[in-house]
Amino acid sequence: MRRRHFLAAAPAALAAACAPQAAMQTVSVFFTADSATLDAEAQTVVRGAAERARGTSGPIVVVGFAGPAGGAAYNRTLSEARAQHVADLLISNGVARDRVRIVARGPVPFESVATESRRVEIRAGG
Repeated sequence: MRRRHFLAAAPAALAAACAPQAAMQTVSVFFTADSATLDAEAQTVVRGAAERARGTSGPIVVVGFAGPAGGAAYNRTLSEARAQHVADLLISNGVARDRVRIVARGPVPFESVATESRRVEIRAGG
């Protein structure tokens, strides 16, 4: 009975693992205040996202965010710098440059935790 359960589940798991065109979920990385540089842990997350993105087709959209403190112009520039930093990491980890599109959202209101506003989202799909 145990073997039957495994065999019934195996085709679905195998199909999911082997589907390179499956949509990738949004991956977020977080920055400290007034920074456009990722720490080592966040860089590891971006490398993993790059690996998964190489197995998909279509655009990779890198969306930069910043909190509201510091003024709109400053935070727009900061959100763009954050998105550019992540895009550069994706490209240096094998994602084709022509697939990467940067969107700077600029300042957004603080969310449930202030650090959530200081992020970049990597959105990829097939």
